[in-house]
Amino acid sequence: MPAPVPDNRSPQRRALVEQIASEPPLALPSLPPEAAPSPVEAHLARQRRPVAVVGVVENGLVRPLDPSVKLTERARVIIVASEGV
Repeated sequence: MPAPVPDNRSPQRRALVEQIASEPPLALPSLPPEAAPSPVEAHLARQRRPVAVVGVVENGLVRPLDPSVKLTERARVIIVASEGV
């Protein structure tokens, strides 16, 4: 369990946080009755955000260490690696 830290927020910031927390939750969006549900993965696939994978870069070639990771040709990738292997 992390050690408690003092609250260094300004009084204005505290008041703003309390105001936001006291607001009622937003209403559900009104969808037509024939709208079919879709999984979250379908929504995330439409976004072109970078993916972070563990791997190495050799001579400009990106090679993920996990063989199950399949990347598309124009995938945006962040390779996460450590120096001492």
